[in-house]
Amino acid sequence: MKFVIQRVEHAKVTVEGEVTGSIKKGFLVFVGVGNEDTKEEADRLVKKMIGLRIFEDENGKTNLALKDIGGELLIVSQFTLYADCRKGNRPSFIGAGNPELAEELYEYIIAECRKQVEVVEHGVFGAEMKVELLNDGPFTILLD
Repeated sequence: MKFVIQRVEHAKVTVEGEVTGSIKKGFLVFVGVGNEDTKEEADRLVKKMIGLRIFEDENGKTNLALKDIGGELLIVSQFTLYADCRKGNRPSFIGAGNPELAEELYEYIIAECRKQVEVVEHGVFGAEMKVELLNDGPFTILLD
């Protein structure tokens, strides 16, 4: 399982011209699910993500977590995080989880995040999405 976390001032995801999720200050999280991933792995990454202290305090130090600033989450599924580009020029996605497993874990991650964060928005699993964001920093972290 892979989370690409971007600290953002705001972000939104659009499907067929309709906004399906929009947040203010917080994290835009791209989630990739692999074939061997489990709910236990999702729990570990969600806990780590929620606890990341990457927001600045009054002294300009990155000491504050999402909860400390009342931050929001926008979660977007992205199987392309499992692209294998070692051979040729066309990526292989054989390591990406099958769609049923991936969707189940994606929905599980959203539900678990909603237990801890007041505003959790998301994209549409398997859809062609347009994502807009204003990265704050820029600050991007990979959890896997």
